[in-house]
Amino acid sequence: MSRLYSVFKREFKGYFATPVAYVFIVIFLFLTGLFTFNVSRFYDPRDVGSVGQADLRAFFDWHPWLYLFLIPAVAMRLWAEERKSGTIELLLTLPVSAAQAIVGKFLAAWAFVGIALALTFPMVLTVLYLGEPDVGLIVAGYIGSFLMAGAYLAIGECVSALAKNQVVSFIVSVVICLLFVLSGFSVVQEFFQSWAPAWFTQAVSSMSFLTHFGSLEKGLVGAPSLVFFGSLIVGWLSACAVILEIKKAE
Repeated sequence: MSRLYSVFKREFKGYFATPVAYVFIVIFLFLTGLFTFNVSRFYDPRDVGSVGQADLRAFFDWHPWLYLFLIPAVAMRLWAEERKSGTIELLLTLPVSAAQAIVGKFLAAWAFVGIALALTFPMVLTVLYLGEPDVGLIVAGYIGSFLMAGAYLAIGECVSALAKNQVVSFIVSVVICLLFVLSGFSVVQEFFQSWAPAWFTQAVSSMSFLTHFGSLEKGLVGAPSLVFFGSLIVGWLSACAVILEIKKAE
């Protein structure tokens, strides 16, 4: 655990050693506020089509789309930067296992994203001021958003270990995450229904980030969604370990 913590501490400090962390946090907070209050017109009594109620649905609904671009931007540096700077060989030869390095980097990035998410607390204060929201729904929404961010990060870290540079890592991660987001759309379902068996179409639908995050957002903190995001995180981090072992043997 001490070695894992050393990797975690090294990576976590690295975010705040450069302006990258502050730029990410500012952009994330700005975009969440913009989409919630301006695009969704959250609680604007002058707008007939406004939400008009004290909850954070208009806030959480944008998270899958914001994470689609912001999380890969965080994850793309995890291993691609190590390869670019030539420190990946040094890291893998230290008395730190590949699993410890992978998990340490992942937890550091996840904690960083968690800080950015926690800084959205003024949204909570806003709905508490405007009315009497269901606090349980808000907590469930934050749990779902944090777990979904972890799934995005796990995918991004695996791709970063595979890619040779950060730009390629970012693009490939966005494409893969987009597939997970769109798999629940009716257009995608209709495409598979035209030629694939029903069980395959149902399996594709069950892989949608929107479906599972939507359940958590509604307060349905059940095993299916928790297992889904947990399995994605473990699965992609395991794939990352396999990739690093292959590259280490080359």
